[in-house]
Amino acid sequence: MRELTPALAREKPGASVVMQPEQPGLVTRWQRSVMRFVRSSPIGTVAVLIWLALILVAIFAPVLAPYDPLEADYGAVRQGPTAAHWLGTDHLGRDVLSRIIYGSRITLIVSLSSVLLGDLLGFIWGIASGYLGGRFDMLSQRLVDILMSFPALILALLLLVVLGAGLTTVIVAIAVTRIPSSTRITRSVVLSIKETAYVEAARMIGASQLRIMRLHIAPQCVAPILVVATLHLGAAIFAESALSFLGMGIPPPAPSWGNMLGGVLAAAFKPPWWLVVFPGVAITIAIMAANLMGDALRDFLDPKLKKRLE
Repeated sequence: MRELTPALAREKPGASVVMQPEQPGLVTRWQRSVMRFVRSSPIGTVAVLIWLALILVAIFAPVLAPYDPLEADYGAVRQGPTAAHWLGTDHLGRDVLSRIIYGSRITLIVSLSSVLLGDLLGFIWGIASGYLGGRFDMLSQRLVDILMSFPALILALLLLVVLGAGLTTVIVAIAVTRIPSSTRITRSVVLSIKETAYVEAARMIGASQLRIMRLHIAPQCVAPILVVATLHLGAAIFAESALSFLGMGIPPPAPSWGNMLGGVLAAAFKPPWWLVVFPGVAITIAIMAANLMGDALRDFLDPKLKKRLE
């Protein structure tokens, strides 16, 4: 039965009408997906809200911080939590709460930027390696093997020894450690779909390799790489904190959660508990929320995997 169009209705007044259901718009589909995610994973929803809160704290740090994070007050050195300083002060009299709030800016900038850069490069590399195959794929995977043979933190330290400490170099160093795993995962997805019917059909009609990779291969790899990127956020926060703690990350006096811990231990053999606990809690919450968010996103995008794990 043909669908009744305005032109057909004028030509054939007695033609039967087939009502086509209205297709939901992009906003409606997005809203439905969000509601399904909320219903299917309450814990994942809480993790997403925690990360949104961290981002808002970083954006509005000048409004939320009660003190200048770099301002020293030698009359209030190493004071515990009080009404004036809710989380206490450090060895220079700087407000710990203000430094944690401002430190979220650097920590989130480093983690988000390094994951975006590293996983994007790994995404492109994995698609090219998996689809093109041959010698390029062989050489690419041997290079990936070499990179994966180094522990991520050691590889980042080696790069920082060469590049020097700083915000940009820390982002680049952490991004390099994210590339191998995202490349491997993207390549495995490409190998599973490169011989499918729709890809073969695109080849038969003469589509170029670049067009096939861009229009037919890349969209199928987006969901897996989103899950990987979310899980990489926690690893990137840990890497930045560890590098700053070791003195190879963000240099003082700029506040980051890692160098807050490192500076305290360097200044005192037995630091006050609030100088260790509160930055450590911030790091733990951010990493745990990122991991829970990644697990929830994986289960949401691949329900079959969740059933297999159960």
